[in-house]
Amino acid sequence: MTDPHPHASHPAIVTRLKRAEGHLRHVIGMIEAGRPCTEIAVQLQAVEKALSTAKRTLIHDHMDHCLGHGGAADLDELRQLAKLL
Repeated sequence: MTDPHPHASHPAIVTRLKRAEGHLRHVIGMIEAGRPCTEIAVQLQAVEKALSTAKRTLIHDHMDHCLGHGGAADLDELRQLAKLL
């Protein structure tokens, strides 16, 4: 799938998501190894934070670079995006 308007932030977001993916695999290994739940929860919090930051970065970049040209359509899209933050 090609993006008709690539964003400069996308490579950094992909890097962040790949790092979170590796971290999540590590958390799965911790569960399988029977590590303490508190350690697992801390690591899951870190994965969750990484995903949340990636999502927020993507949405803010989209708002900065893709909205502002369509009037009411932009407002509707902004409302949808606000629900995701």
